[in-house]
Amino acid sequence: MKKLILTAAAVAFAVSACGGESAGSGAATAPAAPPASSASGTPSSGAAMKVPAELEFTATKLNGGMFDGKSLAGKPVVFWFWAPWCPKCQAEGPAVAEAARKYGDKVVFVGIGGLDKNKDAMNRFVSRTGTSGLVQLDDRAGTLYKHFRVTSQSSYLFMNAEGGTRKATGPLDEKELSSLIDDHAM
Repeated sequence: MKKLILTAAAVAFAVSACGGESAGSGAATAPAAPPASSASGTPSSGAAMKVPAELEFTATKLNGGMFDGKSLAGKPVVFWFWAPWCPKCQAEGPAVAEAARKYGDKVVFVGIGGLDKNKDAMNRFVSRTGTSGLVQLDDRAGTLYKHFRVTSQSSYLFMNAEGGTRKATGPLDEKELSSLIDDHAM
């Protein structure tokens, strides 16, 4: 039994120590576990990814169509909870849009518009704040606010690729937002 354990340990060490280039191929070999991810956070090995409970939701996008929270698994995400009548939200919208441009495909930004029944007002908010490039979810019923246990706007939920989260409330300028993203989503 002891010999079997030592042999298994030696094999594991040898495999993990060979993380460099393979002979003649010029390509790096990936570690056996966990599955490698691309820059966008999507699993590159096709392996099933554990979905955090926070991502167990579906919603309607503000511009129509369905959105499945599970599609965010393995990716850093910034959820921004806003309301169209909220002055703090309106003021920080451009900073959110700028942060989304800054982080590009490294971090997914998802706006969650709620606390209002007027979809036209929500669409005007998105247009006015320059946040139309983000996924914007229609949460007029407050379902996602409840799901994420958010009780006020402007609020944020930062989620890293492993599913760890941190909440913050606004208003946040672009510098504060970037600092929180760097500390809690990346």
